[in-house]
Amino acid sequence: MKLRSAAIPLFALFALSFSSPVIAAENISVDSGTTAWMLTSTALVLLMVPGLAMFYGGLVRTKNVLGTMMHSYVAMAIIGVLWVVCGYSLAFGKNILGGFIGWNNDYFLLKGIDDVIINGVPEYVLAMFQGKFAIITPALISGALAERVYFKGYTLFITLWFLLIYCPLCHWIWASDGWLYNAGASGVIDLAGGLVIHVSAGVSALVVALLLGARRGYPKTAMHPNNLVMTMMGAGLLWVGWFGFNAGSTVQSGLDTARALTMTQVSAASGALTWLVIESIAFRKSTSLGFVSGILAGLVVITPAAGVVQPLGAIVLGALSSFVCYFALQAKMKFGYDDSLDCFGIHGVGSGLGVLLLCFFIRDSWMQDAAISAGGSWNMWNQLVIQLKGIGATIALAAVGTFVIYFIVEKTIGFRINEQEEIEGLDKSLHGENGYGLIYSDYTG
Repeated sequence: MKLRSAAIPLFALFALSFSSPVIAAENISVDSGTTAWMLTSTALVLLMVPGLAMFYGGLVRTKNVLGTMMHSYVAMAIIGVLWVVCGYSLAFGKNILGGFIGWNNDYFLLKGIDDVIINGVPEYVLAMFQGKFAIITPALISGALAERVYFKGYTLFITLWFLLIYCPLCHWIWASDGWLYNAGASGVIDLAGGLVIHVSAGVSALVVALLLGARRGYPKTAMHPNNLVMTMMGAGLLWVGWFGFNAGSTVQSGLDTARALTMTQVSAASGALTWLVIESIAFRKSTSLGFVSGILAGLVVITPAAGVVQPLGAIVLGALSSFVCYFALQAKMKFGYDDSLDCFGIHGVGSGLGVLLLCFFIRDSWMQDAAISAGGSWNMWNQLVIQLKGIGATIALAAVGTFVIYFIVEKTIGFRINEQEEIEGLDKSLHGENGYGLIYSDYTG
């Protein structure tokens, strides 16, 4: 969530202020315009969680719709509390444990920020904005384990994943003393979470899908979506919410905000259009599921890059992401692993592509400012190496951490549901409810 230029940008000041003395409200006035935009962005990012719940919920079978949607919603409660208690401090506090994680006593329970204003914005707003990113990230992983895990196991999994994977990554990449934030001349470029959110979630999704094993009957048994109308509505909410996701990550209300918002729109449209074209060529018809998949492919690829590319770059990135993600989903069928709702194939692959390819589409003014800031030593190939380091570190932490967390959950309270519960479905066996208020007897479909 960092945007560098010759002058220190607002987010950098925001990050630097985490190690600075408290700024009292009575000494600095609130910038109502920027604060209003950050409040709006915070709400937009939270809107993405019910959007994700609808997107995922529509793609599973009828007997699992409520259980699947609960996986997204419960993150708002669990991570929402953990972020206030310790997550904000772990992510943005000063380096401890050799820089693996952060800590600041003032951020424990947010007790030290009650009267703090940073660049005209109350720190409460900035903390809550960051907290919404923390909420949606583990919820993304739920798409890979849909229809086959205990609710209690899932809640423990996302708790440990947040503490052991999300917070360290956030600290490395977005905190002012994070080692990837300070890598090379410009640090890793990741405006709104290509690495912190999408690559980490995608890699973890792949690992947990492999460890859990496939759903009963997969891939021989057809597992049709129960409600593509709901999935399309969820995709629409995600597209709208993504403006807060990316444009809000500039932590201002100005030129950089306009750039990030524009690139988000352009890339999403390009991704959706490209997927439609691919399906038209391959199948002589265009599907609603393909369209929403293209939207997501375009959104995830621009997430790290929205602050540095121009419209042409956004169009190319969106198109390339759809093309690559489309074939990543085909590869899933070939290799036979059951990433139920394609978290790795879309989020991991698409955003990883954006983290790397953004280096080839950086606008001239950003490069010039970066060169001045770096004393004339900045160049594209060095930046690509830094981006590769970021991806390597993210993959390593997410893969190893998820492997360990999986076995902790499985060996303690259990993770995968038994065969009878899977046949009955999550809604009936774990929640005692029916998603559509209907009584149906065929729990095998």
